[in-house]
Amino acid sequence: MTATGASLRLSRTSLRAHRRRFAGTFTAVLLGVAFLTGTLVMGDTLRASFDSLFASATGGTDAVVRSSDVVTVSGEAQGTRQPVRTDLVARIERTPGVAAAEPDIRGAGQLIGSDGEPVGGQGPPTVAGNWIQDRELNPYRLAEGRAPAASGEVVINRGAAEAGGLRIGDATVLRIPDPLRVTVVGLAAFGGEDGMGRTTFTAMTRADAEKYLTPRPGEAASIQVRAGPGTTQQELVDALGAVLPDDVEAITGEQSTRENQEMISGQFLSLFTTLLLVFSGIVLFVATFSIYNTFAIVIAQRTRENALLRALGATRRQIVGATLVEAAVVALAASAAGLLVGIGIAAGLQALFPAVGFPFPEGALKVSGVSMLLPLAVGLLVCLGSALMPAVRAGRTAPLAALRESTVEDSAASRKRAYAGGTLALTGIAAILTGVLAVPSVTLAATGAALVLAAFVALGPVAAGRAVRVMGRPLDRLPGVSGRLAKRNALRSPRRTAATAAALMIGVAVVSLFTVFGASLKATMDETVSRSFAGDVAVSTPAFGAGGSGLSPKLAPAIEALPEVRTAVGLGRGVAEVDGAGRRLTVTDPAALADAFELGEVRGSLSALGTTGLAVADTEADEHGWRPGSTAELTFTDGARQTFTVRAVYEESELAGDYVVTREAWAPHRGQDSDTLVSVTFEDGVSTADGTAAVERTAADFGNPEAQTRDEYARSAAGGIDMMLTLVYALLALAVVIALLGIANALTLAVHERTRELGLLRAVGQTRSQLRSMVHWESVLVAAFGTAGGLALGGLLGWVLVEASEGSGGTAFAFAVPPLQLAVVAAVGLVAGALAGRRPARRAARLDVLRAIAAE
Repeated sequence: MTATGASLRLSRTSLRAHRRRFAGTFTAVLLGVAFLTGTLVMGDTLRASFDSLFASATGGTDAVVRSSDVVTVSGEAQGTRQPVRTDLVARIERTPGVAAAEPDIRGAGQLIGSDGEPVGGQGPPTVAGNWIQDRELNPYRLAEGRAPAASGEVVINRGAAEAGGLRIGDATVLRIPDPLRVTVVGLAAFGGEDGMGRTTFTAMTRADAEKYLTPRPGEAASIQVRAGPGTTQQELVDALGAVLPDDVEAITGEQSTRENQEMISGQFLSLFTTLLLVFSGIVLFVATFSIYNTFAIVIAQRTRENALLRALGATRRQIVGATLVEAAVVALAASAAGLLVGIGIAAGLQALFPAVGFPFPEGALKVSGVSMLLPLAVGLLVCLGSALMPAVRAGRTAPLAALRESTVEDSAASRKRAYAGGTLALTGIAAILTGVLAVPSVTLAATGAALVLAAFVALGPVAAGRAVRVMGRPLDRLPGVSGRLAKRNALRSPRRTAATAAALMIGVAVVSLFTVFGASLKATMDETVSRSFAGDVAVSTPAFGAGGSGLSPKLAPAIEALPEVRTAVGLGRGVAEVDGAGRRLTVTDPAALADAFELGEVRGSLSALGTTGLAVADTEADEHGWRPGSTAELTFTDGARQTFTVRAVYEESELAGDYVVTREAWAPHRGQDSDTLVSVTFEDGVSTADGTAAVERTAADFGNPEAQTRDEYARSAAGGIDMMLTLVYALLALAVVIALLGIANALTLAVHERTRELGLLRAVGQTRSQLRSMVHWESVLVAAFGTAGGLALGGLLGWVLVEASEGSGGTAFAFAVPPLQLAVVAAVGLVAGALAGRRPARRAARLDVLRAIAAE
């Protein structure tokens, strides 16, 4: 028989005889592959569905005419374009090959639902525009009612109507950002769906759109063009290029569709699927430790069996091959099951998304070859890689080991491991300190963090013995001997204890990392508001989300007119290129800015900006070598270039922004005007409650934005972090489940290994209850060791992430450790460890005493 044939036969026999031993490995691989498969299938399906949706909705547009001037700032994908003149429509319609052309006017507009709340919240974009009369050029199709014909009439997408409880004939408010009373006369669908995701769209007459959404009449975001019979899209674009001004371009409808698809795929979908893939990697990484531990224990238990095979003539290669074949069979079976479960997960999410308010586009699941082959290959590689070292160890079994009455596991922590782990730890810490303190470098800090992680794993057996002795001291005081025996069992094999706890350690470390980082972000925002906000009350748009229409610029003057108010300063936003680079501008009253915000030391004069002056944060001034009196060239989205004089340089810019201009300077170049924040300072003697009530009464006429105290504003600014942490915890729950399955599987194998020992304990008087308690406490000790290591590692990595973020972004981050949340994480780890030991404890308690004593 060939070596391969013998290995296969040995593997088949072993799997048949010991299939229950691999239950934990099978489950870990299945869950990891299922998560990865579900992520890939869901991403493919979403991408294909949105691509189909855009292609269907914009299929009648053959060309798009738009400005060629675009200003892009950090964090924006498509940038801000100059509007085009609507009088180009007549010229375009006279161009050979053109069948129809219509302006497309777009702006921000948020509907108010029947309950008085904004539809869509502050998450997805809330868009308003004109209703395009040409059916082929309009991406929206009228589903019910009619098109708007008079001022104040609107058509809204059907999804927004359902979310806001609105019907045809209802009167409501549209924030643009000034509140505008409108009447719903029609409901529309986008590409056959109720809308484009959760985006809301409100269409008004062209006259209303020009009046309310553009600063000047006769402007549009773009012009949609339909070709006549026999004219291709490229021929149409070529013809239009000959008649358009130099600062206006024409692109094909297919290119415009691709750009919109890439905007969705490149931003939302890529970010979403990347996040899920990262967590899939964490899940599989945790599964690696559970799989390794299972094979290490199984190989240790089969020492005599492998020695007998060696004594009968089996080669090392056959023993290694047999073990790897076992791993491959388990991996293939678990991965195949994981593929099916993953497809089920994607199908479940497709049904779940609409229920939670995110319409998943209809259509069959998109199952690509990559989505099937990649998880299958990953599951196989993870399982084989995890089993490789135990397999090599099995191949080194000496034939003389068959003569021993019991197997001997080399479980002590070696000096080589201690030296290697210590070297990794010192190198990693040195790299971290250099990367976050000496020479700020994210790469160096990340490398150091990876080395520290490897050091934690390597030093696990070295630390396990000491940690279990310390953590197990309370067990010595328990009545009876169950606690002491549990402690001795955990101390018996530090290597096994460390390997069993490693998966939980990694899971807890990742949870702790995000908990610490989230707490640090919240502390940073709180410090930023406390340090920079000098007002008594803030009226603002939420810090998280792209939706909403902002605050009316008329709100700040209305509030300032109140007798209770000393100053009210509104902050608007604009964009421009400053010396060739896109930058965000803060549009405000600079003279009142210092009363509302802490700016630190100010060089120059904020009251002398006028229409040609610029105030700059000192970080930007240092970068460009500016000082009061220096000049800078600004290029606005309308293509205008203007030289500004730096008239003030201020120290603090966290809320005020890096560049400040007056409203008069911004007015000729602005688009739809809005503020993001109004800072209100009360007169002396006015209480916060009385002042806030007065502000809220005035704000009710401007869409009813919320007035918040300084502390409330800080909490709301950090509100999105709690949402992020909830999602992180939900995703990481699977990794923790796999870690606990690893503990349960290791204890089950340990119970099987100690069958005779447990039988003897029962024979000398140990009760079933005491035996269950012993196994339970052993599980808790292992979980406590893993949880403690995870908390320490997560806290360290959280600090590294905070410091590296500060070094790379230039933002002053505040490091914070949330004791309550970390205590909850620790408690969950201990409780979960106790739960993981229940099944092995029950199995141990059910052992037949006589059979257990007679076991080999």
